[in-house]
Parts: sequence; C-alpha cells; structure tokens
Amino acid sequence: MAEAAQRRRGRGGGAARRAERSAVSFETARYIERNIPNFEVLNDEALEIIEANAETVLAEIGVNFVENPAALERWRAAGAEVDGERVRIPRGLARQLCATAPSSYTQHARNPERNVVVGGKNLVLAPVYGPPFVRDAVGGRRYATMEDFRKFVKLGYMSKWLHHSGGTVCEPTDVPVNKRHLDMLHAHMTLSDKPFMGSVTEPSRAQDSVEMCEILFGKDFVKQNTVMTSLININSPMTFDDVMMGALEVYAKNNQACIISPFIVGGAMAPVSVAGTLTQVLAEVLAGIAYSQLIRPGAPVIMGAFVTSIDMNSGAPTFGTPEAAHITYGAGQLARRLGLPYRSAGSFCGSKLPDAQAAYETSNSLNMGLLAGVNFMLHACGWLEGGLVSSFEKFVMDADQLGTLHHLAQGVMMDETAQAMDALREVGPGGHYLGCAHTQSNFKEAFWKSDLLDYKPFETWEDEGARDTQTLASLRVEKMLGDYQQPALDPAINEALSDFITRRKSEEPDSFM
Repeated sequence: MAEAAQRRRGRGGGAARRAERSAVSFETARYIERNIPNFEVLNDEALEIIEANAETVLAEIGVNFVENPAALERWRAAGAEVDGERVRIPRGLARQLCATAPSSYTQHARNPERNVVVGGKNLVLAPVYGPPFVRDAVGGRRYATMEDFRKFVKLGYMSKWLHHSGGTVCEPTDVPVNKRHLDMLHAHMTLSDKPFMGSVTEPSRAQDSVEMCEILFGKDFVKQNTVMTSLININSPMTFDDVMMGALEVYAKNNQACIISPFIVGGAMAPVSVAGTLTQVLAEVLAGIAYSQLIRPGAPVIMGAFVTSIDMNSGAPTFGTPEAAHITYGAGQLARRLGLPYRSAGSFCGSKLPDAQAAYETSNSLNMGLLAGVNFMLHACGWLEGGLVSSFEKFVMDADQLGTLHHLAQGVMMDETAQAMDALREVGPGGHYLGCAHTQSNFKEAFWKSDLLDYKPFETWEDEGARDTQTLASLRVEKMLGDYQQPALDPAINEALSDFITRRKSEEPDSFM
C-alpha cells in the first residue's frame, strides 16, 4: 500500500492528479484525538452545588425502576431504600459504585484498523440513530425500509470522517419488529468493517446481538473484549424501565459497553433552567451507571446527555440553542469529574429539509460537541426533522463537515514547517506565496478540503447547472453508492450468521407491534 502511494506521488502531470482525485478511496480517518482545550462554563462552586443537589435528588426524591423486581433486590442488597418501585440511594453510594467503571475502553471492529478508543481526549463519530422515516431529493419523506438501512450502512462505510457504523441508522418498517434487529446487525457486520451498536429494544434482542458477535469475532474474544457500544435511554424524569434496563443487564454482564443517557427535552422532561437540568442529568446517570456496576463491576459505560429545549408555543423540540450548549458544556465537566467517557451532541436540527436552518443548527451542535469534550458523538450525520428523519443528502453533507472537527481538534501546529520562516524569507515584502517552495511542498495537506461544497467561479458554477448543496449531495450519494465495494468476510462466518438469523426468525411468528 505504501509502495503504491509512492508510485502515485512519483507520477507527474494533470492527468495523474485528476486520476488521483477521482480514484475510489476507502480511507477512514482515525478517531479524533483533541489537541485543544475543553470549553468550560461552570466554576468549581457551581459544579459542587450541582453535585450536592443531585445527591439530594437520589437520596430524598429517588428514582423509579419499573417492572423489574430483580433490579429492586439488587439495590436493596447494595444498601438503597426500596419503597415499591421507588429507589432512594443514600448520599455517596451511587458515586462509590460508579468508581469501578473504566475511564476509557477500546471497542474492537472486525477490521482492527478501525478499532476506536472511547474516553480521554478522544472523539468517536457515529451516524444518526432511530428515525422511522427517511428522505431523499427524489422520493421525498417516506417510511424507512431495510434497503434504505443498507444504503446508509454503505454510506457510513464509505465516509472518511466517520469512525463508527452506528446502530439503528433508520428504523426499517418493512421487517417485523421482533426480527428486524437481526437484519440490521447483519448489515453492519457484513456491509461495513467499522464498529457498530447492538439492539436494545428487548433484552432477548440484546442477547441475540451478543451471540451474533460471538459468531463474528469468536466467543472467547467477545468474552474478553468490548465489541459493541449500545444506547440505553433513561425515561426522564428519573424512570428506568424494564426493557432498557434488561438490555443493559445483558450487555453489562457480557462486558459490552453501554451509553447511559437521559433523554431530556428541557421544560417538558426537566426544569427550564440549565442548573436544574444538569442536576437531573447527573442524578439519572449516577443511578444508571451505578446499576451497571451492580451487574458487573468494571463494565464499560459512557455518561450520556441528550438534551434539547422546547418551543413553548408549539411544544416542538428546538436544537442548536444556547441553553443546549450550556448544558452540553456543563455535563462534560461533570463527566470528567466522574472520570467517565462522555456522549452528547450531534448533527441536531429541527428543519424539515437539508436547508439553511439545518446547516445553522447542525453547525452549532457539532462544534459545541467538539468543545464540550464529547468522547462518543451519536447522530453525527444524517439527522433531520428533530430526529424523525434520516436524510440521505444531509448524511453526506454532515459527514463531509465532520472533517472540519478533525482539523479544528488538531490545534495549531508549531513545528519548523508550520513556522514557515523559509517561506517568509523567500517571498519577502510585496511578493506572493503561490509559487514559493514552502507552498509547493505543503499545499496538498495544508488546508482541509470539502469533498462536497462548491468553490468554483460563478461562471463555471452557472455553466454546470447552478447546482445547490442538496443537488450536489444527491450526486455524491449516488457516486458513493456506485463506488461501494463490500469488505471481505470469511464465507464460513457469513454462512454461520445467516444460519443463526434463519433459525431465530423461525422460532417465533412475525410481529409488527
């Protein structure tokens, strides 16, 4: 591979450069390692107040673990007060239990070059998760199908700046509810070799996810390593349901990672104030992460915070707002004080189309995630209409812009080349830098380059059809899917996965409920 790259560099002329630009590339950038400081909005006094208030919530108000007698018994044995389904956790107990959770972990991909390390100064980017609808410029808004799902997995595999294949990139409604998780996991396992997420919609589906991973990676490997990071949502305010907790129990028991994440719309599911919402977020994640450690001390977890505010006129969620930014920054500080990886932010927007509103709100949300110290960013590309829609065009628009996060995170280089003193001496007063040796040596890597946006002169742009960004994105979707090549997989493993899926589907009737 290195020899081939050297041969390409050795070719001269415009034809060689054009061929290099048009070649199909399967390069995936390494996960982001920040070389910039985190942005912090809370001082030590504010953080201590929020932490003390969260302990008060747990000890005096408590949290509900519904329809889960085993969870109540675990809490009782750990020293909590259990009254019906209400669990009151003495001050300090949840934090003490959380102390066994690792500060970082490696999620293994079937291609070891795609492994990601979650925690520390790292940022892992994963695509949109959960929408029942999809949208593209040709078909408009419609219910998602399994074919749509497979296309998104292929786009994620082909996207340079995306490190993770994600999970439910859209909800394929043409497959029975009780069986679609099998097809979705199979798509992630076979159409991509990036890391992926497991199913959380029912504990048995989480178990299916573990068993399919044992086929893909080997049973012993899965026992010793983390190969899935899955999303466990808390039903805010302060309610832990049996479905999500059941999935958490399966994953924690099997040493697989979970994002413990409140799902908060400020003003509806949490107080309207930033400090009040942060108090609730912290109380909920302390209880959820502590419970994961009751299942298995040392089980890998991520502290999550999905936070948006509400439009008080329409009741619709709003995105890219200052309040959401303050909460995201503050929650990052709280996660670091706990010594835990942090999940938040994404390509959030409330727009119905990949338009200016979508771009503004998404840019605000992506940048705040980078600066907040987020370690795992779900919904990093493709989100539309408040999370109801996975958009093909927006997927590639966002995935392209994720490259700016990589370059911002590098910080300012200060080595001899970056200081550019040779260029300053060569050009001197009144000259220009286009032809100087330093520019000629460094121009290819000096600036981040969009693979999507148009920077051509007006006349050229007009001659090419005056195409807007959505049109360019549609063409890019078409090209990426046309260039897609499936990563190789051992045929015996693929056959074993197919046999498992066939067997599991035959064991129960179809259900669309």
